[in-house]
Amino acid sequence: MNNELLSVVDENDCIIDTCARHIIHATGLRHRAVHILVFNGEGQFFLQKRSMKKDLNGGLWDTSAAGHVDAGEDYDISAIREIEEELGIKSELEPLFKLPATAAIGMEFIQVYRCIHNGPFVLAAEEIDEGDWFSVAEISERIAADDRLLTETFKTIWRQFEVSAK
Repeated sequence: MNNELLSVVDENDCIIDTCARHIIHATGLRHRAVHILVFNGEGQFFLQKRSMKKDLNGGLWDTSAAGHVDAGEDYDISAIREIEEELGIKSELEPLFKLPATAAIGMEFIQVYRCIHNGPFVLAAEEIDEGDWFSVAEISERIAADDRLLTETFKTIWRQFEVSAK
């Protein structure tokens, strides 16, 4: 994974360079990511528990699927790739909103998508230790309580999701 090449972007999300993932993270360069929120037909939300093998946020609960936008990809292509790699599914994705790159979310511009899928999923073992469905109310309560078992990025995304859903 350390050889993964990502686009470095400026404050306007315009590509200015290409660099290895580990250097981008070590030096705090702006880059791109996607996060996908998967809901089922009953309105429940699927959370993944990040693998303990992950270099960031291992063992914490996160969005349904997520990942970096590789160099040469755009947000939409990356989201399709990530949901297939991590959950083993294909689904129509609806773009919801884009978060600006800040230190709190790892200097990533994050494009957030939503889809409806009831599973079953084939979880990528190297990425995900487990996954489960939760009610929207339960997720909102956990975030309001600043649950430390949830990633900070997911909490930021969910708060914006709640605002945009109103």
